[in-house]
Amino acid sequence: MTEKHHGSCQCGAVTFEVTGRFDSFFLCHCQYCRKDTGSAYAANLFSRQAKLDWRSGRDKVVTYTVPDTRHEKSFCQTCGAAVPREQFGGRLVVVPAGCLDSDLIKRPDAHIMLGSKAGWDDDLHEIGRLDGLPE
Repeated sequence: MTEKHHGSCQCGAVTFEVTGRFDSFFLCHCQYCRKDTGSAYAANLFSRQAKLDWRSGRDKVVTYTVPDTRHEKSFCQTCGAAVPREQFGGRLVVVPAGCLDSDLIKRPDAHIMLGSKAGWDDDLHEIGRLDGLPE
C-alpha cells in the first residue's frame, strides 16, 4: 500500500499531498534550522521517491536559500508557516513534520548536528511538563 499524507500551512492557504514513503526523519539542531524554527531544532522528513502535489496555494509559497549554502526553507507568504519543498532538482522532497495534517507513524531516526546545538538545549527531558498553558 502506498503511503499518502496531506498537510497545510497555518492559515490554510497552502495545501498539499505527499504520496510515497519517507526515507528518514531527522531532528536537526544546526544554526540554520534553529533560526528557521525559532526553537531547538527542526523536525523534517526526507524522501527520494515521494511525489509532492500542491492542492492549493502553490503561488503563496516562498523559498529562501541561505547564501552560499544548500540550506533552504519554504514557507507560506501569508502566515509564515513552513511547508514542503523539493531540492536538488526535485530529487529530494523535504517535509516539515509539523505541517502534516495526517497522522504520521514514523518516529524520528536521529537528532543531527548536535555539535552546533543551542547552549540551553541540554537535559530538556528534566524540566517540567504541562498538558496546557501555564497558569
